[in-house]
Amino acid sequence: MSDKEKKTTQEPLIAYTTPGARIKSAFKSWEAFLFLLIVAEFVIFGTANSRFLMTRVIFGSLNDVMAVCIISLFVTFVLITGGIDIQAASILGLVSIIIGVGWQDFGLNIWVAALIGLICAIACGALSGFFIAYCGVQAMVITLGGSFLYAGIALLVSNLSQSAAYQGISGFPEYFTFLGKYKVGGVVPIQLVIFLLLAVIAYFILHKSKYGRKVFLVGTNKDAAEYCGINSRRVIMSTYMFSGMAAGIAGIITTAYVGSSKCDLGSTSTMSIITAVVLGGTLSTGGKGSVIGTALAALVVGILRFGLPLCFKVNSQYLDVPIGLLLIIVVVGRAVLASPFMQNLLAKSKKKA
Repeated sequence: MSDKEKKTTQEPLIAYTTPGARIKSAFKSWEAFLFLLIVAEFVIFGTANSRFLMTRVIFGSLNDVMAVCIISLFVTFVLITGGIDIQAASILGLVSIIIGVGWQDFGLNIWVAALIGLICAIACGALSGFFIAYCGVQAMVITLGGSFLYAGIALLVSNLSQSAAYQGISGFPEYFTFLGKYKVGGVVPIQLVIFLLLAVIAYFILHKSKYGRKVFLVGTNKDAAEYCGINSRRVIMSTYMFSGMAAGIAGIITTAYVGSSKCDLGSTSTMSIITAVVLGGTLSTGGKGSVIGTALAALVVGILRFGLPLCFKVNSQYLDVPIGLLLIIVVVGRAVLASPFMQNLLAKSKKKA
């Protein structure tokens, strides 16, 4: 083969692997769209109020939504299997009050109390997961009941305290509260560092391990997973345990951050958690999801909740309205795009092109 012929045959390969082509392909992904959405939020909110772009203000706002970010990472596992978890916020409050009562009223070391709270959170996830996986009860029913059950247990635990439930328990030692207030390098909140670390761990568990492949297969086709020798019940139950663990970690960090233990801590975060997971690209029907997408979407939701009151004077009582609209738009948009009519229309447009 002549040099001229070799050059001709190699040209398509060179064009395919150019950096420009790779960048163009990357920006077609949903994660890239979410990243651009974050950039757009910074531009819009920063233009409306220059104070929004201050480093101290930005990191301070992220601290307020770290619980949602952390929990949503592992709720992604649940939704990929085709389930749903709306009890995580109640588990967060339960862990918080266990820490306070254990430390103040039972004289436990604060870290021992936190460990007990984390174990209880995992147990709550395991209980709900057992009924869903082994008893065949619908996930929505169980986790809805679990949200009321664990919130009620948290209230009962708070009654064991000498402090009034509405006041909460405070006065924690500094070696515990640093977990929510310490800043790495004097700038980056340790909560953000923990979130990024957990995101990396969740990514490798879900996308780089055999367990993660099992989660996706169970969500795609449960019967096929069983034929492949996968114990789908065990996998489903384990995802709820991961979700409970995440709620426990979030409960510990949030309690340290606010410096107070309350039974209703984080009770309003359920919609934000589900929105972050769905907006991140996880299908509510299961079989598809991304930890990176969820992490980015959680930041989108967090920045939105912070930017609207600061820059556009939106009352915090009405912040669930834009979050709810965002959730509806994403779900409806996916349903429309997945409809046979839209698929046929896209197929015809590709043929014409």
